[in-house]
Amino acid sequence: MASCATVLSPPEVPMELHALNREKLVQAMRDHLATSSRPVRGFVVLQGGEEQTRYCSDHALLFRQESYFAYLFGVREPGFFGAIDVASGKSILFAPRLPDDYAVWLGEIKPPSVFKERYMVDMVFYVDELVQVLHSQSDKQGKPLLFLLYGLNTDSNNFSKPAEIEDIEKFDTDLSTLHPILTECRVIKSKMELDIIQYANDVSSEAHIEVMRQARVGMKEYQLESIFLHHVYMYGGCRHCSYTCICATGENSAVLHYGHASAPNDRTLEDGDMALFDMGAEYHFYGSDITCSFPVNGKFTKDQATIYNAVLAAHNAVIESMRPGVCWIDMHELAEKTILESLKNRGIVLGDIDKMMELRLGAIFMPHGLGHLLGIDTHDPGGYAQGLERPKEPGLKALRTIRKLQEGMVITVEPGCYFIDALLNPALEDTVKSKFLNREEIVKYRKFGGVRIESDVLVTADGSRNFTNCPRQTWEIEAVMAGAPWPVTRSSIKS
Repeated sequence: MASCATVLSPPEVPMELHALNREKLVQAMRDHLATSSRPVRGFVVLQGGEEQTRYCSDHALLFRQESYFAYLFGVREPGFFGAIDVASGKSILFAPRLPDDYAVWLGEIKPPSVFKERYMVDMVFYVDELVQVLHSQSDKQGKPLLFLLYGLNTDSNNFSKPAEIEDIEKFDTDLSTLHPILTECRVIKSKMELDIIQYANDVSSEAHIEVMRQARVGMKEYQLESIFLHHVYMYGGCRHCSYTCICATGENSAVLHYGHASAPNDRTLEDGDMALFDMGAEYHFYGSDITCSFPVNGKFTKDQATIYNAVLAAHNAVIESMRPGVCWIDMHELAEKTILESLKNRGIVLGDIDKMMELRLGAIFMPHGLGHLLGIDTHDPGGYAQGLERPKEPGLKALRTIRKLQEGMVITVEPGCYFIDALLNPALEDTVKSKFLNREEIVKYRKFGGVRIESDVLVTADGSRNFTNCPRQTWEIEAVMAGAPWPVTRSSIKS
């Protein structure tokens, strides 16, 4: 069967992208310091990622740069530090001073001038010169001020790591200013950033289609994962994925983060299964996050189409409603309500939809949030800016952002409908919620699993633009799985 591969020339990413990111941060820092009546001076200092080995062995894990450092400098090598002078805007990289035998095992040792040209910075020195250089570049007598990165990632609940600098006592340090400002800079994407995210989506969309084409009963989930990984690397130059692939079929598709070490994408595909494949490639640090759901045998049953079309209706309703100023909580509730209306039409739930919404019944079928910011990280930071509190209600508490949409945001739209015993059983035993659940219909879906449809969407001035280009209608999926070219038209399908 012919491959759908068309993306053969990975784009060259201009380092102006990161220079513009630095300019954006410098302006934001200056504005903040000016409004807080503080002197506009000091250095932003970040530490890049370090190469890691597998436990106590010398097996080097594939390196990927720390995300904030990647955003500002675009450096792909480990062991670097970076500094930006807030007053002048000048940028400085500090490269590791490598031992002579590095050249024997790992290749030519590049001089600072190579990194200066490659990464479009003003100066490059060695890491062991950092203290001396920052003192010499300071326009103030006494200790220079360093703005270090430290703050909570509201998606992971982990804290960012401030740069570990020798002789830190020779500086004044500020651990509170940089993180919220730099995080907010990452929320709105530039044109060059959007181009890379679009490319990652193009490659990943093609790979998802290739997985659909090659899916067969009797295969292993990991075989389809390997098709995706091969395609994005072979045809797209994407060495990294944005996250661990979720390749779930049958009941596994109701496990929201399936694919982890205890559930390693190893089930055999069975006739009658639905597949839920959540996979995205990363290119030059910027990612994609796409989910496709489809029947592994290539034909939707009536029950499969019911659940799939309920989720698709929610997916489309949200994208059509997105525009600047719209609150993301409203979009989540729109998705919930749309799914509940579809389930009611099928007789799976009963009664008044508004009452169901008050009881948060939608969270039984969609316990996760509708989507998240996307960029250099799959769950890009900034979902909860300072002053925003996470909701506490079922479903809503899983939202990774409750912000109002802004032009230039990229956010995933990923409604889902799942039949999860751990959620259904308590609801069926609840004297109030059980009145809205049709036990006889629900039992038919106990082994169904779930459906999720996920696209990466840009908020534009007057609406939105979907970066993802995968078959979504049931007839499109069936046609592509039968060998039709994508994009497919009804007239091209043989009767």
